Amino acid sequence: MEESDKLVPRKILPVLPLKNVVALPRSIKPVLVGREISVRAVETAHKAGGEVFVAAQKRDDVELPTPDDIFTHGIRARIIQTAPAPNGTMKILVEGIVRAMSCNMAMADGFLVAEITDLESAPVENGSEDKALCKELHRAFEEYFGLEDRTTPDTLESLKGVTDLDYLTDTIAAHLDLGFDQLQMLLEMLDLRDRTIKLLAFLYEEVEVLQADKSVRRRVQSQIEKHQKDYYLNEQMRAIQKELGRDDHQKDLEDLKGKARKCKMSDEALERVDAECKRLEQMQPTSPEAAVSRNYVDTLVALPWHKRTRDSVGISKAEKILDSSHAGMKKAKERIIEFLAARKFAGDKLEKAHILCFTGAPGVGKTSLGKSVAKALGREFVRISLGGVRDEAEIRGHRRTYIGALPGRIIQAMRKAKVVNPVILLDEVDKMAMDFRGDPASALLEVLDPEQNKHFVDHFLEVEYDLSKVLFITTANMLDNVPGPLIDRMDVVSLSGYNDDEKLHIACKFLLPKLFKEYCLKSVKVKIPETVLKKIIESYTKEAGVRQLERVLAQIIRKAIKFFLENKTRKVVNVDDKLLEKWLGFPKFRKETLSAPGQVGIVTGLAWTEVGGDILEVEATVLEGKGGLTLTGQLGEVMQESVQAALSYVRSRAKELGLKKNFYSESDIHIHLPEGAVPKDGPSAGITMAAALVSIFAKIPIKKNVAMTGEVTLRGRVLPVGGLKEKLLAAIRYGMDTVIVPKENEIDIKEFVDELDESLKLIYVDHVDEVLEHVLAESPFASKKKAPAKKKAPAKKPVAKKKPAKSN
Repeated sequence: MEESDKLVPRKILPVLPLKNVVALPRSIKPVLVGREISVRAVETAHKAGGEVFVAAQKRDDVELPTPDDIFTHGIRARIIQTAPAPNGTMKILVEGIVRAMSCNMAMADGFLVAEITDLESAPVENGSEDKALCKELHRAFEEYFGLEDRTTPDTLESLKGVTDLDYLTDTIAAHLDLGFDQLQMLLEMLDLRDRTIKLLAFLYEEVEVLQADKSVRRRVQSQIEKHQKDYYLNEQMRAIQKELGRDDHQKDLEDLKGKARKCKMSDEALERVDAECKRLEQMQPTSPEAAVSRNYVDTLVALPWHKRTRDSVGISKAEKILDSSHAGMKKAKERIIEFLAARKFAGDKLEKAHILCFTGAPGVGKTSLGKSVAKALGREFVRISLGGVRDEAEIRGHRRTYIGALPGRIIQAMRKAKVVNPVILLDEVDKMAMDFRGDPASALLEVLDPEQNKHFVDHFLEVEYDLSKVLFITTANMLDNVPGPLIDRMDVVSLSGYNDDEKLHIACKFLLPKLFKEYCLKSVKVKIPETVLKKIIESYTKEAGVRQLERVLAQIIRKAIKFFLENKTRKVVNVDDKLLEKWLGFPKFRKETLSAPGQVGIVTGLAWTEVGGDILEVEATVLEGKGGLTLTGQLGEVMQESVQAALSYVRSRAKELGLKKNFYSESDIHIHLPEGAVPKDGPSAGITMAAALVSIFAKIPIKKNVAMTGEVTLRGRVLPVGGLKEKLLAAIRYGMDTVIVPKENEIDIKEFVDELDESLKLIYVDHVDEVLEHVLAESPFASKKKAPAKKKAPAKKPVAKKKPAKSN
């Protein structure tokens, strides 16, 4: 008989989902209700008569189940009692009425509601067979009752004389110690004959288990006699293991000793293994001390002590690997190739492995470059993330006296690599912190020191372990947060941000092929011209790396896949500007609108940020006042000091600049940097501040398309600054024709001058006087202004005799 023949009119009831519990008809089951979805269902059912549809969840780790997470077969039950419990939960008793099946289930008002139909069991048509099955069920359950101690005599007494096979199967199943899947299977079986046979099979299996348990108990009791309770429990475990045919504990220890000798560990470590094995022989295998010792020995044996990979160092091969995985990074690649060349030339005689530190903005490829180094060497690669680590034990491990002690991350990485010469990448080394548990950065001093890491001691191992053959690579966004002694142990390789041309190359050669492969899409189906890619780079991303660019390109490909599914006749989609705005919206980033050129008191500076270079406009104005100085735009302490230094320089040069002696005391100065919500700091805007101050007091406009960067001193000297490549790329991006930079930075700029636009004019200066000559529309110095006037009116020469009197 099919299920459709046994359906009765449908009802709509709240759904009570259960975790790891199956409720059966004709049984009363206590349920602890704590989830909001269950509490609301119980409250609604209580108001509507107390009936609810009870069904089990397919997975117990789902906290907010959907209709797909719940079995369709359950029971229609009645809530017969509710009682409040701590923490906002409630205890209820549900009485199963009949099997039911959910035909349609949905979420409503914060809980699940189901349209259900009651299910009737198909009876055994042969009366004799029905009686025989009923009799066998009684006999098997009585045998089970005789072996099982938890079932009360009242249960057996209540079932005597019961001939209703449907009631009998459900009641007996509720009293058996069956698993979740077994109970759900019995619940879903509507054929009474099949259900009874399946229940009998479960009963026979439970009887066999209980008989074996009773045999084990008799054997243990005959052995222990007057021993203590703990010894009794251990002997019972031994008897169970013997019954299951497991290997003896002594044999395991002998195998462990053999593995320790084969891995060629140090003499000190081998002595510790032998000592721990002797201790284990005298312990019970199930004792906590034995578990700690066994974990310690397993860790020593699992570590690589001698096995290593052979370096497949080929300079041309390494260059191809680096070029195929990363665009640009000329300086970084040269440094890596130099290291590989030294490794190839010296071979195993090069005992000290240099520690490389890749520093740069997020997304420029520091981590992936470390993977490429491992690939070029043919070594195993393990990455350790140090972001947020603030416990020294993360590096050195915990002492074995603590519960749950583990070795440090370095030893765990060696265990994972399984060789003594892997490449270990210590990622985000600048994100470590320090608290009462210790300073992990200080613990790294031993790890990253070639003179000391040969004898590295982890607190968990308590024996020396050789890390000298490991190639450590660290990454950091900024070195300001890294302790000086740690930086001193590393060769720092700076990775600057990508310019727009490099990003375009990366998008065409790396990102798009990778995304097409990831989304199983042929590149000919989605065509993105270079002009569109340039617009994406300029208008939809603002970063030094390419992570955001990859996310935007992935979004375009997903939009294209959706387009193909909606328009099945289209085979190719060409992404143009119009389609780009439709899919991605209006541009999210626009170039900062620069003020009109030729204005007084508005100067363009250059700034470095974590996402690359940018321009920095400085606006200055003079107001009537008493010599006050107002700074706005979230300026940091260092930048405020730069303004003070620039103002002091202008005051000291007032005479040469043709300004009144007390020009500053009769007016207030207000300097503002736009984008006030963005904090700004650093000394590199010093000459920009000085130029703005001279411009407003001398009332001389600024030249068009001139930007500058450099630190200023009280005497007007221009000192070098950092981040030149990013700043100059930003100047090119904003259409600057001329950039004024410190003279001492000329050597730094020569390293990447080939990557700059040829039309960009660089002016190197070492004094603010030179800056003013190049940035102001006319010379601000009084002597140069009056030179032509002296030729026209030579009669004024005697006036010069009064100058000595003025100096007094």
